[in-house]
Amino acid sequence: MVKVYLKPGRDESLRRFHPWVFSGAVAQVQGSPAEGDIVGVYSAEGQYLASGHWQIGSIAVRILSFDADPTAPEFWEISIRRALAVREATGLYQVSGVSEPVGELSLKTSGCAGPLPSDDGPLPLTMPRVARFSEAVADPADSETPLTTCFRLVHGEGDGLPGLIIDWYDGVCVMQAHSVGMFRAKAQICEALRAVFGERLKAVYDKSSGTAPFKAGLDLVDGYLWRAPDFTASETVVCENGRRFLVNWEEGQKTGFFLDQRDNRALVGKYAAGRRVLNLFCYTGGFSIYALTSGAVCVDSVDSSAKAMSLVERNIQLNSGGAETAVPLQDRATLGTVRGGTASEAQRWGPTKEDVRQGELPRSEERAEFNGGAAEFNNYCEDAIEFLRKTPEGKYDLIIVDPPAFAKHRGALKNALRAYQRLNAAAIAKVAPGGLVFTFSCSQVVDKITFANTVFSAAAQTGRGVRILDRLCQGADHPVSIYHPEGEYLKGLLLYVE
Repeated sequence: MVKVYLKPGRDESLRRFHPWVFSGAVAQVQGSPAEGDIVGVYSAEGQYLASGHWQIGSIAVRILSFDADPTAPEFWEISIRRALAVREATGLYQVSGVSEPVGELSLKTSGCAGPLPSDDGPLPLTMPRVARFSEAVADPADSETPLTTCFRLVHGEGDGLPGLIIDWYDGVCVMQAHSVGMFRAKAQICEALRAVFGERLKAVYDKSSGTAPFKAGLDLVDGYLWRAPDFTASETVVCENGRRFLVNWEEGQKTGFFLDQRDNRALVGKYAAGRRVLNLFCYTGGFSIYALTSGAVCVDSVDSSAKAMSLVERNIQLNSGGAETAVPLQDRATLGTVRGGTASEAQRWGPTKEDVRQGELPRSEERAEFNGGAAEFNNYCEDAIEFLRKTPEGKYDLIIVDPPAFAKHRGALKNALRAYQRLNAAAIAKVAPGGLVFTFSCSQVVDKITFANTVFSAAAQTGRGVRILDRLCQGADHPVSIYHPEGEYLKGLLLYVE
C-alpha cells in the first residue's frame, strides 16, 4: 500500500477522526498512487493514522477507515451492514417475523406500491381541479404494509464512506459515486449489496455520470450494475409516511427523489390543514402531496421542469382517494402557449385558471369532497421566481421555498446569498398575515448561521414582523458525523409572518 506522510503538526484533524486529508498537509508520498487507489496515511513520525482513497485536488485523501483494512474482501459488506443498522435504529424499516433474513439483519420494505399510473399519451392536466385525498394511503396497523419503503442507505461521510451515496427504493439501490475511488469500487459495492439484501434486492443502478470527477478519464455512463432476471422497470412506486410517490431513477434528478426532506414534508403536513399552499421549486411534488393529504384547501405547485411536473401529476393521481373533477378541456392544441411553455407543452399541460376566466373553457360546478371540504390543486410549469413575483399579496397562507443549490462552490457564494435574500424577501412579502414560510438551502457552502442571517436581512427588507418557529435540517437517514460537521448541508427555517 502506498504511504502518505503528513507534515509535522498536520495530523490533529485525523486524530479527531475528520475524514479528509487536505493536499497542503501532505509532506511526501512513498510510491506513485493513481487517483482512486487506497493509500495509508502516516504522521510525520511514521505512526499509522488511517487509510483512504487517494485523489487529485484540494482533498488529497478521503478516509475510509481509522482501523480496519479497506482492501479486505469483507470491508464493503461490513460497511453497508453498519449503515443499514443505522436505518433500523431510526425506524425507517421494520424487522418483522415474516420478513426474510438479510444476513444478520432483517428488512421489510414491500407491500405499498400497487399499479403505476399510465404514461401513454398526454397527461390529463386541466386546471383547476379538485379531488378527495385520504390522510394515509398505507395502514399502519397492517404489518404487511410499511409506511416508508424508501430511504438513504449510505450517506457519504455520515456513514464513514466519503464519496458514496446509495438510495434504497423498495428493493432498487441507486448509487452515485462522487470520487474516483468509489467509482472504481462500484463492482465490489454491488456485490456487497447483493450479499446484504439477498433476494430483497431487485437491482443496483449506477447514476454517477453527473457526480464522479469528469476529468479523471472515467467511463461515465449510467447503467445497471446488476438486476434480477425478471426485473425490467425503470421506475417504481414507494411509500413515505404513508404517501405514495413515483420514482424514476433513470431520468429523475439526483437518484430520483429528494429523500432528505422527508421529515420537513411531514412538518408541512402538520401545518397545512385549512391553508392555501404554494410549493415553489416543487420538483415531483413531495411537499404538495403532504399538504393535500393533510387538509390544505388549495395547493399550487410550480416548477420549470416539464418532466418534474408530469411526475407531480402522477403522484397526485397515486394519492387521490376519490374521483377527480376537472374543468373540461375542449381543444388542447388551440390553447397556444400555456404557463410559460411552448405550444406542444400547452397540449400536454392544459389550461390555466386565466384561460377559464377569459371564457376559453367552461368551469365545472361539480366539486369533490376533500377532508371535509372542497380542495383545489393547480400545477404550473414555469419559472418559480417569476411566478412568485406575479403572485398577489396575501393569496397564500403557507409558502414553501425549496430552491436547488444556488452555490455549489465558494466562488459562487456571494451571488447565491443575494439570490436567497431576494427570493425570501419576496416570499415573506407575499404570504398572508399570520401565514407560514418554509424556506431552505441545500448549498453545502452556505452554513446555517449564514443562511439564517440572509433570511433575517430578507425579512428586514419587507418590514413585516417575522418569528422563527423551527429550525430544520436533513432527515435521520442523512446522518452527520460528529467529526465532520460539514455534512450538515440542508438547513431550513419555519417562519411565522405577522
